[in-house]
Amino acid sequence: MTDFAATKALFDLPEGIVYLDGNSLGPLPKAAPARIAAMLTDEWGGMLITGWNKAGWMAQPMRLGDRIGRLIGAEPGHVTTGDTLSIKVYQALASALEMRKGRKVVLSDSGNFPSDLYMAEGLLRMMGGGHELRVVAPDEVEDHITDEVAVLMLTEVDYRTGRRHDMKRLTAKAHAAGALTVWDLAHSAGALPVDLSGCGADFAVGCTYKYLNAGPGGPAFIYVAPRHAGRAVPALSGWLGHEAPFAFDLGYRPGAGVDRMRVGTPPVIQMTALEVALDVWDMADIHDVRAKSIELTERFIAGIEAACPTLDLASPRDPALRGSQVSFRFAEGYAAMQALIARGVIGDFRAPDIMRFGFTPLYIDEGDVDRAIAIIADVMNSGAWDRAEYKTRAAVT
Repeated sequence: MTDFAATKALFDLPEGIVYLDGNSLGPLPKAAPARIAAMLTDEWGGMLITGWNKAGWMAQPMRLGDRIGRLIGAEPGHVTTGDTLSIKVYQALASALEMRKGRKVVLSDSGNFPSDLYMAEGLLRMMGGGHELRVVAPDEVEDHITDEVAVLMLTEVDYRTGRRHDMKRLTAKAHAAGALTVWDLAHSAGALPVDLSGCGADFAVGCTYKYLNAGPGGPAFIYVAPRHAGRAVPALSGWLGHEAPFAFDLGYRPGAGVDRMRVGTPPVIQMTALEVALDVWDMADIHDVRAKSIELTERFIAGIEAACPTLDLASPRDPALRGSQVSFRFAEGYAAMQALIARGVIGDFRAPDIMRFGFTPLYIDEGDVDRAIAIIADVMNSGAWDRAEYKTRAAVT
C-alpha cells in the first residue's frame, strides 16, 4: 500500500496553503533544487559538453519515457520525452493521417483541449486536399465514428469538467471502422490508471508538469504502439530523430521505433526535475492513487454541496466517469476563485464559469479537503468574492 503521508512529506508546500491545482501545475518536490543544482554544477559546469555522454543526457528522453510508460500501461521502449505537448500532438496526428491516406476526417470533441484542436486545424490546412476536423459533443463521439474517419483524436479526461472517455471502447470502435486513435493523457497520466497496451491505443501524448510534477514547462511525452513504431513517419523530422544524428547526413533517415519522434535538443535541466518527480512516483501505486483520489473527491463533493447551494456540480457524479478533479459552475467563478486563493485555497478557473479543483493524493489528504470545504463555504456564503479586486482578470486564470 502507498504511504501517502510519506509522499506528502516529499513536496515543498507553502504553509497554510491547500493546493488543489496540481491538475494545472504540480508542486515542487523537495529534492528538486539540490538535484538540479548538482546537475548544473557537477554536470554542466564540471563536464561541459562531455555531459551528453558522461552524464547520460542523450539517453535521458528514452530513460524517462520508460519511467512514464510504467504509469500509462505502455510497452517498454515505446515512450520518449521532449519538446512540448502541442508538438507531440502534431507529430502523432500527422503520423496517423499518413497511415490513413485515403481518409479525410479527424474526429474530435468540444471537450478537447483547444490547443489540440488548433494543432489539428493548422496541420489539416497545410495538407490541403479537403481534410476536415469534425468536432462533436463529447457524448456524441461514438455515434460519429464511421468509415470516413481517419483519426479519432481525444483527450481522455476533459480539462474543464473532468469527464472521462472510455478509451478501450472508443479505440475498439475506431479500429472496427478502420480509423486510428490519438489519445491526449494530459489529465490522465499520474491521475488514474491508463492501459495503452491493453486498450490497443495507436498513439498517445501527454505533459509532465501536471500530475507528474516536473515543473513549469516540463517536457511532453509521446507513445507509439509497437505495431506502428517502425513505420510511423515523423512529420517533424528533427536532428535527434535521425537514425544517426552524428553522421551528419544531408538526407533524413528516421531512427528506430519511437526514437524517431525525438525532434529538438533535450531540455536537460527540466528533465532533471522530471527525474526527481518520478522518484516520488516510484513510492506510489497508481491504483492506490486512484482509490484515494475517489475518496477525496467524493468527500469534497458531499461537503461542498451541503454547504454551498450556489455552486452547481459540473463534473460527472459517478467517480468512474471522471478524472481526478472536481469542477463547479458559478456565474462569477473567476472572482470567487481569486477570493479563495487569497484565503489559501488554490484552484483555478476556466471560462466561462468553471471553478476547477484538482486532487492529487501524493500530497492532498482528508484534512486538506475539510479545510478547503470550510473556506469555500465561508467565501461563497458571505459574498466575500464580490469585490472589485477579485474581478480583474490576470493573464493566467
